[in-house]
Amino acid sequence: QVQLVESGGGLVQPGGSLRLSCAASGSTFGYYSIGWFRQAPGEERAGVSCIRSKDDRSVYADSVKGRFTISRDNAKNTVYLQMHDLKPEDTAVYYCAAGWGTAAAGYGYWGQGTQVTVSS
Repeated sequence: QVQLVESGGGLVQPGGSLRLSCAASGSTFGYYSIGWFRQAPGEERAGVSCIRSKDDRSVYADSVKGRFTISRDNAKNTVYLQMHDLKPEDTAVYYCAAGWGTAAAGYGYWGQGTQVTVSS
């Protein structure tokens, strides 16, 4: 069992930066891959990035490559999503999840989400 809590969202101007955190409870945190997903109004939830537990291998959606960086600190049971050069199209509720693979269907544990709004 893993419980996840996101934080770090907010309002930022285009070109700005934010760092999202995903704090996990549960002794099995290090067993799972952790993914970040986002959902904009009227759109389906989409994968942003994920990081594998065994080797920290990470994957990014094409839309965020070069701008977002995912990292994990197993000692703190926390995964971060550093976001730079934010664009209005990055506006969404961001969720972290624990599971496997790159698709949302592979993730069984979800946080409540944190709102990111990119606007001038």
